[in-house]
Amino acid sequence: MNGVDESKAPLLEHLLELRQRLLWCIAALAVTFGICLYFADDIFGLLVQPLTHAFGEGADGKLIYTKLYEAFFVEIKVALFAAFFVSFPIIANQLWAFVAPGLYTQEKRAFLPFLIATPLLFIAGAALAYFVVMPLAFTYFLKFEGTTGGLQLEALPAAGEYLSLVMQFILAFGICFLLPVLLLLLNRAGLVSREQLAKLRRYMIVASFALAAILTPPDIISQFMLGLPLILLFEASLLIMRITERKKKKAVAGGADYLKE
Repeated sequence: MNGVDESKAPLLEHLLELRQRLLWCIAALAVTFGICLYFADDIFGLLVQPLTHAFGEGADGKLIYTKLYEAFFVEIKVALFAAFFVSFPIIANQLWAFVAPGLYTQEKRAFLPFLIATPLLFIAGAALAYFVVMPLAFTYFLKFEGTTGGLQLEALPAAGEYLSLVMQFILAFGICFLLPVLLLLLNRAGLVSREQLAKLRRYMIVASFALAAILTPPDIISQFMLGLPLILLFEASLLIMRITERKKKKAVAGGADYLKE
């Protein structure tokens, strides 16, 4: 009976620690949500800048809301969206603190580049969407304003729909830019090799633009601006794998020469 209790004790301790880590994550998200809610108007003002740029200086651009509660929920979504990004370092640190004790030193060193690359790649993708893709896409959409059938055709985007579109852009580009992390992890785990991925290159090109067509609005600009970086990131992943393989071969060859001596 004591043996059963002793075997359950480590599991119980891990569960208690996991609960504590999750509580810290929730607390961090709640605190940052409260702060971001206070600055929700300013944050939404930043998210509106690509549309303001697309309308042009001096243009009478507007954001409307067609439901009485829509503007309120827009602020809630903005605050929650921003709070996740602000609290992400704390959440990631808590998850790493839970996982790290179960890893060997060599495994920790192997995971460290991925931990650093993940937020950097996500920020790079989000920045591309915010500073380049959204202004170009919104400018393209606004070109349809004018007169049709004797009636004035005017763009009056709703605040809620605009926020959803911005979040779609940022998340789509940010998550897709994590492709090298996924491929290199699969390669490090031995699930795929560089040769196997290289043979899938033509399929990857088609899949990149197909994924871009699904994740972005139906305009050629945003689809091309996501599909092309995905292909480049795929090729960069293959290049990193090639460099890593060469280093391993040199290390093995150096060890064999040392043993011969």
